[in-house]
Amino acid sequence: MLSFDNTYARLPERFYARVAPTLVSDPRVVRVNRPLAEMLGVSPEALGSTAGASVLAGNDIPPGAEPIALAYAGHQFGEFVPQLGDGRAILLGEVIGTDGRRRDVQLKGAGRTPFSRGGDGRAALGPVLREYLVSEAMAALGVPTTRALAVATTGERVLREAALPGAILARVAASHLRVGTFEFFAARHDREALLALTAHALARHYPGALGTGNDALALLERVIEAQAGLVAGWLGVGFVHGVMNTDNTAISGETLDYGPCAFLDAYDPKTKFSSIDHGGRYAFGNQPRIAQWNMARFAETLLGLIADDEDEAVRLATERLTRFPALFEAAHLRVLRAKLGLVREEPDDRALAQDLLDRLAQHQVDYTSFFRRLCASAVDPSADAEVLALFAEPDAFRTWAETWRRRLARDPIAADARASAMRRANPAFIPRNHRVEEAIEAAVRLGDFGPFHRLADVLARPYDDQPDHANLAAPPGPEQGVYRTFCGT
Repeated sequence: MLSFDNTYARLPERFYARVAPTLVSDPRVVRVNRPLAEMLGVSPEALGSTAGASVLAGNDIPPGAEPIALAYAGHQFGEFVPQLGDGRAILLGEVIGTDGRRRDVQLKGAGRTPFSRGGDGRAALGPVLREYLVSEAMAALGVPTTRALAVATTGERVLREAALPGAILARVAASHLRVGTFEFFAARHDREALLALTAHALARHYPGALGTGNDALALLERVIEAQAGLVAGWLGVGFVHGVMNTDNTAISGETLDYGPCAFLDAYDPKTKFSSIDHGGRYAFGNQPRIAQWNMARFAETLLGLIADDEDEAVRLATERLTRFPALFEAAHLRVLRAKLGLVREEPDDRALAQDLLDRLAQHQVDYTSFFRRLCASAVDPSADAEVLALFAEPDAFRTWAETWRRRLARDPIAADARASAMRRANPAFIPRNHRVEEAIEAAVRLGDFGPFHRLADVLARPYDDQPDHANLAAPPGPEQGVYRTFCGT
């Protein structure tokens, strides 16, 4: 079924709790991610079988798996919680794929663990389907992310605001190491554990940084770079994570945990969707600042390893942290240049892009639709009509477009080649919030998984024009807006 080689389970026992998934009554597979299964070296047909359903639901532990729940802490909305941990997720083990990369295979919603803190350890079907759709869309969009291997229903109900069908997500990740994992041991002043964790994280994610003479500083540098690039990718596709706590900040630089996440429709940096983010801490435009804040918390956990002298450790860590804004700006500008069809780098490119973003915000223009339509305008100015239709005041685009076209003229690239490159940077399809909700509603209330499968298939090719599914690319109508999302726990 799956061939395991488990390095994390060989770390000291205080890093995790050994726990078996809770048995469920009637496991059934809803969807198997065929390309991902094949990458992991497992037959999609085997996963989709009755025996596969038993594995995916945790009823049958495959040979070589060592089920564990990971210990971690975290800052949640700025407040430190010294013990969190996998309260409803169980790591089956690690698999080396056909590409030679090591990945975790985890069952999310597999029952209580010692870290459940009074929770039932279960997952409702809706949040599981949401994570499958959004994480796989992010992967197809080219944004680093955990992946969804499969969805299985349990045949049981979970109690949330109502009794809902239960489900389990088989999640695949480069690892489930978090900033909160380091915070867990730092809060306990466990230097030995931090040393082991640092060595493990470097070997697993940044082996090229080994041997610098200061492993902790090397790890801090690499994670800062990874997070800066990740958040730039989020902004490029209009993604709002919704709960950027340090326990949701992956050391690997992957997007981790799709709870109250959503995508922008109308562009507005102040956009937030989460029902629990009352102050907008994790609003779209705040995400770079919060990522740097999270990196500061990560740096604090490593100070005792960076240097014996505290002042020297703070100096070295601060020096790395102050690089974050420049790293983010450079990564974000690369994203924006690609979206605008700019090939060369010019000093005024940031101002050109910011002017555009300000106009999109002022006129509440749909972010994804605008950039996709802009691809045609890069070839033929007559295509501006489609772009202008997005603005209540068309002159807001016309005046900007004049500057943009003068800038395009200075790049040595044919118009058709530019438009083709822009279409690879500006998706036609994102997980529109109202479409995700429709798919979830059909599955949860009616037992109809057709809309879910259709949406998943379309989102697997987000940069392709798919005329038969054009309605899935359209922004929501006035009656379709989804403005609040929920954690799902």
